[in-house]
Amino acid sequence: MMDNDTLRALYHRTEQRTMLILILSLPIFGGVYLFHNSGTINKDLPQLDVLVQVALLVLGFVLLGLHYVLFHQKIKQTFSQENLVDKVSLYCSATRQRFLLLFLVSVLSSLGLLFSGNPGFVVIFAITLVFFSLGKISPDRMARLMKLKKEDRELLREISRPA
Repeated sequence: MMDNDTLRALYHRTEQRTMLILILSLPIFGGVYLFHNSGTINKDLPQLDVLVQVALLVLGFVLLGLHYVLFHQKIKQTFSQENLVDKVSLYCSATRQRFLLLFLVSVLSSLGLLFSGNPGFVVIFAITLVFFSLGKISPDRMARLMKLKKEDRELLREISRPA
């Protein structure tokens, strides 16, 4: 029973944190996008040099790749764990790290778009949104990625339900 409470707390805390990061990311980029596409606002912002724009675009793509690699490396570590609490703890840690990197990419793409108007930053943000969607914590996704047994899958479904 203690394990269930621990698992439930881990799951719901991670779910709340990831949703908070997503809730922060969307309005930041949305505001910048609307500001940039508004024809009525005077834009006296400094413009980024082309070389800086390219460097930020490359950095955005590198961070997207890095988040993917780091996440899957941590998921592989769960295969060596016997205890479900340890597996879920590693998974939640990997998810938090993943979402923080995605948040960094979303802020980078927002700033890049604000100071350059380069549509490449919109593409990076769109890809980031896809990863936000694919990375959202769910019992089925956890069970599939960690290759859990049927009993553990059922336990994850149970703890994911509201108390």
